[in-house]
Amino acid sequence: MTRIAFIGAGSTIFMKNIVGDVLHFPALEGATFALMDINEQRLEESALVARKLIAASGRRAQVEATMDQRRALAGADFVVTAFQIGGYEPSTVIDFDIPKQYGLRQTIGDTLGVGGIMRGLRTVPHLWRVAADMAELCPEATLLQYVNPMAINTWALAERYPHVKQVGLCHSVQNTVEELAHDLDLPKDEIRYRVAGVNHVAFFLDLTHKGQSLYPALREGYRTGSLPKPPLLMPRCANKVRYEVMEHLGYFCTESSEHFAEYVPWFIKDGREDLIETFSVPLDEYPKRCIEQMADWSEQAKTYRTTDQIDFAKSHEFAAEIMNAMVTDQPYTIYGNLPNRGQAPQLPMGAAVEVPCMVDHNGIQPSVVDDIPPQLVALMRSQINVQELVVRALVDENIDHIYHAAMMDPHTAAELDLRQIRSLVTDLLAAHGEMLPEFARRKKAA
Repeated sequence: MTRIAFIGAGSTIFMKNIVGDVLHFPALEGATFALMDINEQRLEESALVARKLIAASGRRAQVEATMDQRRALAGADFVVTAFQIGGYEPSTVIDFDIPKQYGLRQTIGDTLGVGGIMRGLRTVPHLWRVAADMAELCPEATLLQYVNPMAINTWALAERYPHVKQVGLCHSVQNTVEELAHDLDLPKDEIRYRVAGVNHVAFFLDLTHKGQSLYPALREGYRTGSLPKPPLLMPRCANKVRYEVMEHLGYFCTESSEHFAEYVPWFIKDGREDLIETFSVPLDEYPKRCIEQMADWSEQAKTYRTTDQIDFAKSHEFAAEIMNAMVTDQPYTIYGNLPNRGQAPQLPMGAAVEVPCMVDHNGIQPSVVDDIPPQLVALMRSQINVQELVVRALVDENIDHIYHAAMMDPHTAAELDLRQIRSLVTDLLAAHGEMLPEFARRKKAA
C-alpha cells in the first residue's frame, strides 16, 4: 500500500486538495496519509477533514496524525511538503514592514526580492532536515515539494542532498491556462501549450488552439483594450502586467501579474504612482491574503467539524497524477522544477528550471527545451543570479552573499542604492533572528 507523508499538513485546504485528488485513483486505493504539523490544533482539523473526505469517497484509506516528522516519514513512498517557516506573524509582517521603511514596496514577497530571499533563508534549512530524514527513513521516496521560494528550494536541496528524489511543483502553468481560456472565451482543455523557464518566470513558447497561435488574438485584445478581462482567479488583481510584458518581450509569463510586478524593475517605482494605477499593481497583496485566509478558515473549520459530506472534486495539482503515474507506469506529463542537467541548455547548469516532464515508473524525466528566445533567457538569468547567491549563502554559510543577492535583485536595485540595501538586509536579518540559520543571524541594534 502507498504511504504518503504530508509535512505541513496544517495547510488544511491544500492538504484537502491533495488527499481528495489521491482518492480519485483506484491504483492508490488503501493509501495511508501520514499527516504531520507542529500546530496541534491545525493538525487535528486536517486529520478530521481527511477522514471525512475518505468517508465521502467510499475509498479505503487510512489517516495517521503526528507532530513527529520522522514518524510521518518512516517508510513513505511519497513526501509532500507545504509549510511556511515563520508564518504570517512574525515573518511575513517583517518581510513587508521593514522594506517599506526604506521605500521598497512589494506585492507577494515569497519568490524573489528581499521577501523571497528571507523566505529562502528560513525555509531551506528545514527542507534539508526533511531530506536528511528521508535519506535515512525512506530513501526511495519521491519528494513533491510545494514550498516557495520554489527555485531556491529546489536548487539548494540538490546541492546538499543530490541523491534524494525531488521535484518542485507549482500550479502557475495550470492557473495561467485557465486565465487565458477565460480571456479568450475558449475551453481550457482545447488549448495546447509548451512552457519553459524558471519557476514563476517561465513563458509560453507555444500557445495554440486547433493549430492556430493564440498570440495574435492576445496582442490585438490588449492593444484594443478588450483584454485582459476581469480576473477569474484573483478578482482584485487585474492581469495587466503580464500583458504589458508580452507586448514588449513577445511572450506570456506563467505567473500572475501581482507576482511578476515585483520580479522586474519596470512597474513598482518610487514616485510613479501612475504605474501602480495604470497596471493595477496590488501592493501588499500577500499580507491581505493572509489576513483574509485566516478569517475564512475560521468559518470553514466550523463547517468541516459539523458536516459529514466534504466535496472532493479533483484539483489541477500535479501531486496525485505523479503518484498514479509512478505506481501504474502510465505516462503523464507535468511541469516540474528540477536542477538543470541539460534540459534547458541556454540556462546555467545546476539552476532550478521548469520544463515539461514525463512521469512513469522510472520517475520524473525532464524534456529538453533549447529554443527559449534570447530576451527571455536574459530575464531568466536576472532571476537566477539572485537565486544562486541565496543558495551559495546557505550552502557555504556565507552571510555576505545574502547582501549580494539583494544587491542583484532587479526590483530592489532599481529602488535603493548599495548602502540602503546593506542597511535594509541587516535590519531584516536582525528582525528575523532565530528564524534564520545561525550563520545569518544579526543582533538588533541597541
